[in-house]
Amino acid sequence: MNAMGHDVPTMIGVDHRGMTKKITNLIPDYMAMGERGMADMAEMQMPLPDNTIPMMTGEGPFGSVEMGGMFSMLKVRKDQKPGDYSDPGWYKHPEGTVAYEFTGELAKPKRSGNAGQPSMKLAQKNQPHIELQVRKPTGHSGH
Repeated sequence: MNAMGHDVPTMIGVDHRGMTKKITNLIPDYMAMGERGMADMAEMQMPLPDNTIPMMTGEGPFGSVEMGGMFSMLKVRKDQKPGDYSDPGWYKHPEGTVAYEFTGELAKPKRSGNAGQPSMKLAQKNQPHIELQVRKPTGHSGH
């Protein structure tokens, strides 16, 4: 896991701009991490501590391989011979199997003629008036 520490709470979604400003007044090279997840780290360049390896070194067929130092990438190919440890390259996807951004005109959606209507008829039309009695719990017994 290199120089990672995992005994801290997640900071995803936390806006820590004000806190970061205060910390950088004390520690000028401080860099906040993880506000929007670790993928942001692929865009940053920062000096590494001694005796560590970079985590953001891989480029894959669809962009950077974020957190490359956090896992091992294994490329399995049917035609790779046993004992052949050469890099087979990135997987070649069959034609038409990779998602892409659609930029054409969208077809008009088909609308239901009874939109907003119940799909099944009610078994009983009018229910009798029911009076409920609510008892609020007191204390924490039974938890």
